[in-house]
Amino acid sequence: MASVDECRQALTELAAKMAANADQVRNRVNLDRTLACRITDLGAAFHGRIADGRLVDLADGDDPKAKIALNTSSDDLLRLVRGELDLPKALAARRVSLQANPLDLLKLRKLL
Repeated sequence: MASVDECRQALTELAAKMAANADQVRNRVNLDRTLACRITDLGAAFHGRIADGRLVDLADGDDPKAKIALNTSSDDLLRLVRGELDLPKALAARRVSLQANPLDLLKLRKLL
């Protein structure tokens, strides 16, 4: 099981990857939505915002009103960020759940 610090670092790495490719991300998915990432096995959560092709304002704690919510285990979060776990397969296997309104899910699908 990964630690809270490792999960925080993984999300920071994801934010850096998105920032480095912000133009491509923005062209594929132009969203401005709050995001919550809930780590099920640690009882921890992080929140931020997807805006302008970037993941910004990343902070500890849950955002119960987040428009997009990702629920996963700590190890699966690290695997997702490293590219070792395919998100569509993880969703199908219920290792990861993604909650958002249907239009946002369609937009997010373009990133997969």
